[in-house]
Amino acid sequence: MSQQIAELIISSNAVFTGLTDQPERASIVIKDNKIVAMGSEEEMKHYAGENTKIYKFNDQLIMPGFHDFHLHIMQGAVALNGVNLFAARSEGEALEMIREFAEANPENPWVIGFTWDAGYWDTQQLPDRYALDRILPDRPAIMFHAEVHYAWVNTKALEISNINRDTENPSFGIIGKDKNGEPNGLLYEEAMDAVIRHAYDFTKEQKRTLFTNFLTHAASLGVTAVHDLFAAESLASLNDYGIFKEFEDKGELTTRIHLWPALNGDLERVEHLRNTYQSDKLRVSGLKQFIDGVITARTGYLLEPYADQPDSRGETTFPPDTIKNWVVEADKEGFSIRFHAIGDGAIRLALDAYEEAQKANGKRDSRHSVEHVEVIHPDDIHRFKELGVTASMQPDHFAMSERGVYTDRIGTEREKHVFSINTLKNAGANLAFGTDFPVDILNPLLQIYRAVTRIDSSGKTVWHPHERITLAEALKAYTIGSAYGTFREHELGTLEVGKLADIVVLERNLFDIPEEEIPDTKVQLTVVDGKVVYDLTNSLIEN
Repeated sequence: MSQQIAELIISSNAVFTGLTDQPERASIVIKDNKIVAMGSEEEMKHYAGENTKIYKFNDQLIMPGFHDFHLHIMQGAVALNGVNLFAARSEGEALEMIREFAEANPENPWVIGFTWDAGYWDTQQLPDRYALDRILPDRPAIMFHAEVHYAWVNTKALEISNINRDTENPSFGIIGKDKNGEPNGLLYEEAMDAVIRHAYDFTKEQKRTLFTNFLTHAASLGVTAVHDLFAAESLASLNDYGIFKEFEDKGELTTRIHLWPALNGDLERVEHLRNTYQSDKLRVSGLKQFIDGVITARTGYLLEPYADQPDSRGETTFPPDTIKNWVVEADKEGFSIRFHAIGDGAIRLALDAYEEAQKANGKRDSRHSVEHVEVIHPDDIHRFKELGVTASMQPDHFAMSERGVYTDRIGTEREKHVFSINTLKNAGANLAFGTDFPVDILNPLLQIYRAVTRIDSSGKTVWHPHERITLAEALKAYTIGSAYGTFREHELGTLEVGKLADIVVLERNLFDIPEEEIPDTKVQLTVVDGKVVYDLTNSLIEN
């Protein structure tokens, strides 16, 4: 057999393959889109030809590409062009940031912002539309809360969307009202949809630009595969799968995309989508739906009432029987299913639905998943392994919510079982990490940092130190854990011969640096499908 000549050879003293818990010295040989050989630099030298690109690193960490198990591509792309309000520590600060952004971007018909959280403001008081009206009287504005389950809008946005005192609440959502019964500018859950439809009315060309920006951003962060999860019916026109396909056909898709359209009882539609999108780079992987909302807005569904609102335990997005029927039907057709489930009531309902599907359709390797898994009842922890369900988590989320506000909502007893990452792992659950971008920034290393430190929103205190996991475990959850969650562990998630060449090189070896330096570590090189898609190195050797 003739000797293969490599297109790319990448070497370092620190290669984390994901097969062990420590990096080792290695050289990786890539031909076409696969890893064809691995070994010492000396052993791999004979794969080099005159056109082989050779990258030589010293102690920079080479690892499998980051595989973000939960995000929203186009909503995130909009956020890259919006104002980020996370740093605001008062309503006044937030308004000043919005005003400056609006003035700097006069061409945007709508002013769109993200990640404000009144829990961090000096008064901890929710804002209203009149505050926005003072700085934006004539230009519509929508500012998404940090958890993207409610939004703050101005009067102009309400007018354009025909929301007034007589508008009825949607089936799952609330139009906030002031004491006179007028909309106060806060819209919860599906009540946001009427405004989103107008704010996100982009042309095809604008959407292409947004998507290009997303791909560039993902490559710069070493993100080589993503899962684009259904977010809301109002985003249907924004989430244009056809544009993703255009990019793939032109060879411009620089991250693998796994699509998860809505689980809503319409199996004919999603079976058509599954048949249409089924490549290595762009595929429908299953279906996604919401069971509840979030804790801070008290829309998360709990088994017992909220500690600070004893007459409510939240509610489900759809009747539990509807949810279970949808799961049984979709599971029968071989779909993997993922549920947003934050409260212990929602998590239990998701697991119950998966169990019911197993009973109705027989046991199979379904790899369903529960998304977020924030407040879990201890009785449900073992069920993840028993039912083969992935725990899809975003470790930085526990540091995004102000800890005192979060604890006030659920009380100290349930607070013991919040973001139980290590407990779930030890109970045998498959862990898969992501960001929920644009709820959080796309940088995977921020999630890794939170998983290994558990430092809370104060920046000083460790929230449940027993829930910390090791660096190797966190990296595996962000690589092989995600690959396994979507039946791709045989081709993605570790560095080994025969696997697809999705690789990232970091500027430093994470195993050798202080934990607090993890989030600021930069990416040097990103390889997707054997092609360099981001290169910040001076490590290319002219051959």
